[in-house]
Amino acid sequence: MSKKLDCILLVDDSEADNFLNQMTINEIGCTKHVVAVESAMEGLNYLKDSESGVERKPDLIMLDINMPAVNGWEFIREYQKLDNDFHGETKIVVLTSSQNPKDIERAFSFNEVSDFRNKPITREMIQDIVLQFFPDYV
Repeated sequence: MSKKLDCILLVDDSEADNFLNQMTINEIGCTKHVVAVESAMEGLNYLKDSESGVERKPDLIMLDINMPAVNGWEFIREYQKLDNDFHGETKIVVLTSSQNPKDIERAFSFNEVSDFRNKPITREMIQDIVLQFFPDYV
């Protein structure tokens, strides 16, 4: 890849999934930074910090939906309240183990969701997402 994304944010309550996903993304070399958080609230706090310039603004958010306390759906509703600059530039890909067609339908009912993918992340999946949503970076 000639250009790299600045930041990918992983929001998943599974430490193991975050670790493997980070390794896969880093192997591809498509981004300068991968940030992994283990709850929707941590993800929202990270985004609020990036809004104020404390943290890097993610180009891509890979979001699990089945998390305790605040789930992925609630994360998206809170994300909608953020500054509009986020909405056009940052892409959200729902990344889940759910095979439920209702989850797919629900994900795409949010304008902020760009794609729905099933775990685990693969090299091919990341390359496809970058090609689809960030063609200038290929």
